[in-house]
Amino acid sequence: MKDGFISVACGTPKLRLADCHYNAEQTFTMMRSADKAGVKVLVLPELGLTGYTCGDLFYQDTLLRGAEEALATVLEATRHLEVLTAVGMPLRVHNKLYNCAVIIQKGTILGVVPKAHLPNYGEFYEKRQFAPAPEEAEYLTLLGQEAVPFGAGQVFSCADLPELTVGFEICEDLWAPEPPSVRMARAGATVIGNLSASNDIIGKDAYRRQLVTMQSAKLLCGYVYSSAGAGESTSDVVFGAHQMIAENGTLLSERRFDGGLLISEVDVQRLAYERRRTQMLPGGEAGGRYARDFTLTIGETQLTRYVSPMPFVPEGKEDRDRRCREILLIASLGLKQRLELTGSKTAVVGLSGGLDSTLAVLITGLAMKMLDRPMTDIIAVTMPCFGTTDRTRNNAVILAEQMGASLRTVDISASVRSHLRDIGHDMADHSVTYENAQARERTQVLMDIANKTGGLVVGTGDLSELALGWCTYNGDHMSMYAVNCSIPKTLVRHLVAYLARDNEKRDEALREVLEDILDTPVSPELLPAVQGQISQRTEDLVGPYELHDFFLYYMLRWGFSPRKVYRLAVYALGEQYSREVIAKWLRVFYRRFFTQQFKRNCVPDGPKVGSVALSPRGDWRMPSDAAWALWQAELETIG
Repeated sequence: MKDGFISVACGTPKLRLADCHYNAEQTFTMMRSADKAGVKVLVLPELGLTGYTCGDLFYQDTLLRGAEEALATVLEATRHLEVLTAVGMPLRVHNKLYNCAVIIQKGTILGVVPKAHLPNYGEFYEKRQFAPAPEEAEYLTLLGQEAVPFGAGQVFSCADLPELTVGFEICEDLWAPEPPSVRMARAGATVIGNLSASNDIIGKDAYRRQLVTMQSAKLLCGYVYSSAGAGESTSDVVFGAHQMIAENGTLLSERRFDGGLLISEVDVQRLAYERRRTQMLPGGEAGGRYARDFTLTIGETQLTRYVSPMPFVPEGKEDRDRRCREILLIASLGLKQRLELTGSKTAVVGLSGGLDSTLAVLITGLAMKMLDRPMTDIIAVTMPCFGTTDRTRNNAVILAEQMGASLRTVDISASVRSHLRDIGHDMADHSVTYENAQARERTQVLMDIANKTGGLVVGTGDLSELALGWCTYNGDHMSMYAVNCSIPKTLVRHLVAYLARDNEKRDEALREVLEDILDTPVSPELLPAVQGQISQRTEDLVGPYELHDFFLYYMLRWGFSPRKVYRLAVYALGEQYSREVIAKWLRVFYRRFFTQQFKRNCVPDGPKVGSVALSPRGDWRMPSDAAWALWQAELETIG
């Protein structure tokens, strides 16, 4: 439960129709297994103590008494278990029969939730036996327990973890135009359980999957769906034990036909953060009935859910290519419109032979195609200086030539030497002044060429550099339109690789130069080369971008604390990096993120392509002089 991770499970025990004693044994055995595995919320199938397909046997007093006796057996057998469990059973109330979820913990009934929407079509005729949930909720006495809440829309709040509030609905409730889960989410429920008995026919599993994932997205919740399986009647249909656990639109885990326990973890802290951020479901609204508290022992939940080591980059090739196409379209469309609206005659790009400037000029080329303008309207400027190597200079030249851009080479060495003499800086002193003088001179050259040609300077800096402040203030920090500003470094590489593959059949020379750029170490090339090789490697100085992009995503997108970011980084990237290395660069990340905000407060316009961006005009507002003492103190406790 630490860091907001709650272990939840779908459970589908084997059952025997109308054999309530057997079904009770299977139920409490599964509850014990779940509790032993650390599960805190368990959802069992609809009418699991009797079986869903009992038909008119539900009219029989013998079966209804058997269900109540089975519930009593389960309560007695699990009185020491703290797993919050939803058990399905038929229940008589005021001589009406209801299809219910009975919510139990530690041998106590916390509430009874009747099904609100009953199917009456195809092979399902529940209205024949059952009544829909009454409009007015009430309290009842059940198995000697008094004041048991009875009604749809109940929520159950964890006294030990404020972000965890649980609600339950039953099968068809999810299909309805106004599911009870909407009311429960408005009342603060962050986890919704669904006890179901949905049969399997061709294509129905996909429909259920869409319903579950979309409901979890709409309600910013975890959704735990457990359907009936082995033991239900197969007279006309088959029940395939479809189990799903979803969180905010993402399917965390799924299984069909096997039954048993399906376990994953829902991050209720993350859900609570998203609700605060969007203010869509602040909680506490009227409609959640009988908000009952329950308690849980606080401990560290063992993670089994998948955490991507590169959260900005889709892992499947098809998804990754689709993401690349969309990003390139958004970025180039933004630049196209800016060129049109400003009446710019040229687009000026500084080409270093590195990844960022390569992506920027490629996006500029796509924008020119949209405008039906010649590639010669792109002015690609190479500006060699003290640290420029033959490899990067040649790649910049070849790239510009293969694209058909207008190439200009402006050697800034003499200008920088003159400037350093003017300010009395020793050329042997390779400090930040020596480095930044080159970056600022390059920006001045680009701006002046843009003025001279009636053009617009296209920025090349990416999101990762912006987060770390790895840019020279009023140097490469500045442009007239920054096309890479919301693209993280890990994704820049995939975008260039995608364009290299896209050009494979059409332009072999362009593909070759892009492949070589991809193989070139990331470097600002501001220090003199050593034997013609790059002497300054960015990731040796600020740390691996793979780590920094991971830190950035979880800190900025989800508001995670340093301790939680560290835990997830160790979990997702622990095979590539040691705990000590992750902790070291996490401290660097937070220090740089806080101290470099002044650069982000005056960044140029640029297109937002993803959910994480740092524009001060809409995505990230933060004072430049904010103290980071609280984050620093927490960082000192990790590693």
